[in-house]
Amino acid sequence: MSADTIARTAFKQGTKPLYDYDKHWASCYEPAPYLPMSRAEMDALGWDACDVIIVTGDAYVDHPSFGMAIIGRLLEAQGFRVGIIAQPDWTSKDAFMELGKPVYAYGVTAGNMDSMINRYTADRKIRSDDAYSPGNVANKRPDRAAIVYSQRCREAYPDVPIILGGIEGSLRRIAHYDYWSDKVRRSVLLDSRADVLLYGNAERAIVDVVHGLSKGYSFEQMSKLRGAAYLLTPSRRHWQADMTEIASNDVDTVGRVDPIINPYVMTEDVDSCKIEQEKPSDSPVGQAMPSSMASQYQGFVAEPVANKIINAEQVDTDTQVVQLRGFDNTLDSAFNKPKTARKHKLKLPPREQTVIRLPDYEHVKSDPVLYAHASRILHMETNPGNARALVQRHSMGGNAQTAIDVWLNPPPVPLSTEEMDYIFDLPYARLPHPSYGNARIPAFDMIKFSVNIMRGCFGGCTFCSITEHEGRIIQNRSEESILREVEAIRDTAPNFTGVISDLGGPTANMYRLSCKDESIEKNCRKPSCVYPTVCENLLTDHSNLTQLYRKARDIKGVKKILIASGLRYDLAVKDPEYVKELVTHHVGGYLKIAPEHSEDNVLSKMMKPGMGSYDEFKAMFERFSAEAGKEQYLIPYFIAAHPGTTDEDMMNLALWLKRNGFRADQVQAFYPSPMATATTMYHTHKDPLHKINREQGDVTIVKSGKQRKLHKAFLRYHDPKNWALLRDALKAMGRSDLIGKSRACLIPPFNASLEGRDAGQDSYQSARKKNSRLGNDSVKRRGKQDGNGSQTNKQKASGKPPARKRVQKGNFQTQHTGLPPRKQK
Repeated sequence: MSADTIARTAFKQGTKPLYDYDKHWASCYEPAPYLPMSRAEMDALGWDACDVIIVTGDAYVDHPSFGMAIIGRLLEAQGFRVGIIAQPDWTSKDAFMELGKPVYAYGVTAGNMDSMINRYTADRKIRSDDAYSPGNVANKRPDRAAIVYSQRCREAYPDVPIILGGIEGSLRRIAHYDYWSDKVRRSVLLDSRADVLLYGNAERAIVDVVHGLSKGYSFEQMSKLRGAAYLLTPSRRHWQADMTEIASNDVDTVGRVDPIINPYVMTEDVDSCKIEQEKPSDSPVGQAMPSSMASQYQGFVAEPVANKIINAEQVDTDTQVVQLRGFDNTLDSAFNKPKTARKHKLKLPPREQTVIRLPDYEHVKSDPVLYAHASRILHMETNPGNARALVQRHSMGGNAQTAIDVWLNPPPVPLSTEEMDYIFDLPYARLPHPSYGNARIPAFDMIKFSVNIMRGCFGGCTFCSITEHEGRIIQNRSEESILREVEAIRDTAPNFTGVISDLGGPTANMYRLSCKDESIEKNCRKPSCVYPTVCENLLTDHSNLTQLYRKARDIKGVKKILIASGLRYDLAVKDPEYVKELVTHHVGGYLKIAPEHSEDNVLSKMMKPGMGSYDEFKAMFERFSAEAGKEQYLIPYFIAAHPGTTDEDMMNLALWLKRNGFRADQVQAFYPSPMATATTMYHTHKDPLHKINREQGDVTIVKSGKQRKLHKAFLRYHDPKNWALLRDALKAMGRSDLIGKSRACLIPPFNASLEGRDAGQDSYQSARKKNSRLGNDSVKRRGKQDGNGSQTNKQKASGKPPARKRVQKGNFQTQHTGLPPRKQK
């Protein structure tokens, strides 16, 4: 089912398209050239106040790749006056009063990135730069910016509602593991003191909330908005009094979430899915799984049990608590076959009237198994077609009478193509705010000549949170809207050279891909459409994307269109015509893809395909490159220290890299971001891809700094600085045979002339630096050169070669890593 179908269904049920709302009175003003960041700009627009003030941790770039610009321009189109406070001084409330008191609300976001990931490396070290700040300057935002900004807004004007959004709030909406403090933190709603949290892509919800506030509605009257989370204090419990609560806050006595026998069967209605009908049973006696829903659970009975749920006194007395009993191991003498329990069918309330109670914060913070269980339930309730509301209790000082519930409504309804076009066609300036002058904002430089064609991802990679934020349903723009944006770049972007740097999204080749059948997708609860293999119900025809590429190439003034977004190669191989189109016309010599690892046991924890798909794509890539007469390379990316990875796995990956002639320049260690499934593995040592229990399912975790360093060293086996560490590790692993001078060895034996060199003396020089050049605004040279970078007369007279540009961290620009340099003509 496509986003358009879901949206149309939602519209029939009373949801308005974004472009059909009655506009607020301030629509009489013309759209602002830039949303104002100062009182002087407000005065120039004739405003006495802002209706909504957006506070963001990023520099204000008026471009649809930046969240604050999308929300600001969308609210402006609804007739509201919107101001921006970008990267304010958070040490006092003064900066948050710069634009005066907002009429309706503050909108708070940490920015396009989580503030902790933005400020810290995977090794918890402070970063020296910030791509979202003018001049690439670090420390322009605080730790946990969403919390700090919200608190300062509350100090500035205590009676103004605070609407929290953005990826940082979205991924911290329930109790979550915090990698930087190494503990479980409570929901961001409690610490931020925000009135409501709008998670995911919140355009529809923000429009509903601000229109509601402008009409005098209370948050109680807007408590059913999808994609909204808020606090249910004891005085607010009546807000959701009509909901039926299902207890699922203990792995030992769970409430009725769904009687799923096979943990891979994620559909409510198996009758509609041929694939699930053919799967064998996981029953103790090994019978085949019956095909119909009624017979599928034959022999299973849901029997009422004593209420042994943790904090049972906090659960309504009429809450239904059941346990599922399977086949009896005794034999029925009459038929000489195992007895089955009597069939007992339970009728559950409609999903839209149901809420699942997750384990309390007080228990998930101290019990990793309950944390993993809560994570599993949350990730299973992400399909907008069948997701239920969730609630999690946060005790205040251990007093059950004053405990606060964090209530999460189901995920937002995806945007239709018409709504996506409406958002991307808003009057963005497509440039940073003029107050930044000529300061370079690297994040803008990266996307200024790129076009976002879609949202969402159904890949479900466990280390990634895109699905939890943008959703699993692909939301597409129309061809016409995309081509209009390409033309706008051509006509208005300064210094445009005719090259579109990217035509993509979270995944480059998921444009217009969806499930074949609406009823299947509505009921599907699988976390991924492409793992362990591409689902047979998934449409994999890339013809819409191929046609889009061809039309974009034909635009006058466009010389080249590159694809820089991550490519899902296991999908691409299903459509060889697309691969040929991509390789022939849209690869700039190097194409980035992400196998992530070579070993199956690690890939299973990532929910990534095996290397067979990579090999198939590589063969296609090389064949079509040869047919086009082009010398092109694949750039595979890998992750070190991912949950489930052993030292042997990394050694095997290093051997794979050497066999295939790869020398990775930059390597990535696993970064436990909030709410990701792999982060749950990292914290709990449990695998939430399967049913959680206390006795089984432990996952190998790499946590110590020494072992993480070793795993990264395996990816850079070619670097002399790593040889001593690798040599000791290989000896300890009993693999001294990999130390030597033969081609089969991974690293050489000890060599005093090479060991212990510093970075400036390494015999290894990365291909990335050979092929890199400095940005024009950050040129630094060792010798004196004139303004054009050429030699001075004195240098020419001396006969010395020209001084080389000094490559420094964060300054070089390249599209590849770890491969031979391009041949110069």
